[in-house]
Amino acid sequence: MSKKKKKSDFACRCEYLALRGACGLVNAVPYPVACALARGAAWMAFNVLGFKRARTLARIRETFPEKSAAEARRIAVFSLANVLQDAVEMIRAPYFDKQWITDHVADIQLYSDRLRGYVDEGKGVVIMVPHAGNWYMAAWAMAKYGLKLCAIAAKQRNPYVNAWMNRQYGDIDVVERGSAHVMHEIRERLLQGQGFAILPDLRVPAPDVEVPFLNGTANVSHGGAMFAVHTGAPLVVAMMRRINGKHVFDHLATLRPDPNASDRKTEAARLTREAMALIDEAVRKTPEQWFWFNKRWILEPVRK
Repeated sequence: MSKKKKKSDFACRCEYLALRGACGLVNAVPYPVACALARGAAWMAFNVLGFKRARTLARIRETFPEKSAAEARRIAVFSLANVLQDAVEMIRAPYFDKQWITDHVADIQLYSDRLRGYVDEGKGVVIMVPHAGNWYMAAWAMAKYGLKLCAIAAKQRNPYVNAWMNRQYGDIDVVERGSAHVMHEIRERLLQGQGFAILPDLRVPAPDVEVPFLNGTANVSHGGAMFAVHTGAPLVVAMMRRINGKHVFDHLATLRPDPNASDRKTEAARLTREAMALIDEAVRKTPEQWFWFNKRWILEPVRK
């Protein structure tokens, strides 16, 4: 596979300036206004411009054949509006203090205390959150309530955008995906009492853990669960939802790795299947919260 052509410094700077211009506009208006504009932009993009409309509606109808065309469109528009509001919140993230989190994330004290209880067991905690609601908000909220968190993120091709993203992550320690010592570094952070937040990857190109998911078959990485198996940390499966201007952290279950498992990879695969079954059930209950638009979450065959 050929590598993508490296962007010129001029192109990178222009892209970054455009991003900063958008940031200036988003930060210039009150948060509720910025979110309302994002919802309006989503409606326009989907209904007028037809942004990824045919593919998205096809995937929704394939998953929920019982739903009407109008309901499928509602799910699609809400999903796109949610992602654009996620972008608004990513831009405004440095301004979110503990009081803002308290006002906008339901029952955050309850869930942060629960996660801290797991951390106090001495092996850290792995938190698996799917691409629903604002998945970043789970990490930002817990960090503001004193739970030290780390995550893995891919390096952006544009170095200026990459540096901006790292600033927006705020209190979350980000380990670069693909680095030589990523497994060791995450393991050490867990044993030091940190939480590790991870999003399940549904389109791993090489065969891994195949699970039934949204009326299809997803090929999911067992890597997230493997961190729990290696350290003995509990695996918390949760989902974020955006409801009437607030964020809800749904704690779906806490899975425990078997300390007597003879094969770590098999045990990680078991945990992965259990976690994905929980996520599948949660998405079916509130499908509008799921990110339907990016092809990375449109199930594709595994490369043989």
